[in-house]
Amino acid sequence: MIALIFRRLAYGLLVMLLVVVTIAGIIFLSPVDPARLTFGQRSDISTVKAKTTELGLDQPLYVQLGRYLSDLSPVSILENTPENRRKYSFLPLFSMTEGQQIIVLKWPYLRESFQSGRKVAEILADAIPATALLAFSALLFAALSGLLLGVYSALRAHSWVDNLISVLAVLGYSLPSYVAAMLLALVFGYWLEGWTGLEVQGSLYALNDFGEWELRWKNLILPAIALGLRPVALIAQLTRSAMLDVLSQDYVRTARAKGLPGRTVIVRHALRNALNPVTSAISGWFAALLTGAFFVENVFNFKGLGDVTVTALLNFDLPVVLGCVLFTSAVFVVINLLADLLYAWLDPRVSAG
Repeated sequence: MIALIFRRLAYGLLVMLLVVVTIAGIIFLSPVDPARLTFGQRSDISTVKAKTTELGLDQPLYVQLGRYLSDLSPVSILENTPENRRKYSFLPLFSMTEGQQIIVLKWPYLRESFQSGRKVAEILADAIPATALLAFSALLFAALSGLLLGVYSALRAHSWVDNLISVLAVLGYSLPSYVAAMLLALVFGYWLEGWTGLEVQGSLYALNDFGEWELRWKNLILPAIALGLRPVALIAQLTRSAMLDVLSQDYVRTARAKGLPGRTVIVRHALRNALNPVTSAISGWFAALLTGAFFVENVFNFKGLGDVTVTALLNFDLPVVLGCVLFTSAVFVVINLLADLLYAWLDPRVSAG
């Protein structure tokens, strides 16, 4: 198990490195002047040039990539200057070249926004909780609904209920999340607003009449459903296929022949072994929901990571874009690692090595 964890972590770090090099290379080669974006179009040439030098944008591409990777690395060699002590949160390990350079242990530095001047890490810390809650709610809705529909469909195989669930699953999987979001907002947030009490648009936090921020859980319902419709369809179909295969196995027939209750046979013997492909799908969808939430958040004006990313792209706020991409990549790596471990735990026949 330990070997599996270290091997997957190594693969994940390699993926992260390739993502950083590819995305950062594309962004650094884009025909945009970040220094001018920082000060606006009316800034003077000397100010823009000084900022360009400070950001290292006058250096070759490989130098810029190297500096960015150094900022992300937990272990770096830094100049022992007040500016670096302000910029980085680090723990000095030992000095080099008579104290002018030091090897430090630090948090990854995602740099600062060109537009607001805030640290990218702070921007992400403010935006991630809302998006993570939205993705988790959508996944919980999808997992529970998909498992129930899949198991019921398998137990009623080839009946009209099974056929209806299959048709709805295909329809749900074919419907893009942003289209489902617009339909739900129109129907339940506009036409039926008097019955549902839901709003067309709204974030998790909103200002009340007294100018105070309050938590509005109802604004999470429609985005979570819109985001979870596609995984519901996939999980239902996978659960149905896996359950039909497991129910035909000898050990299930043996359990029934022993006189075990039908619920015990289904839950303890059939469903657990049918969860392996479903677990892989659920784990993959959680990471995908974080990125798919970008479009849903835009429809419902839900302030989260998607709103931050779209705004950063429109404003060419390159450090924020890179920070969002890196966070999403890290989520995929971690979720895939957890999925491998959970897969091995659910099925003892699978060797973790």
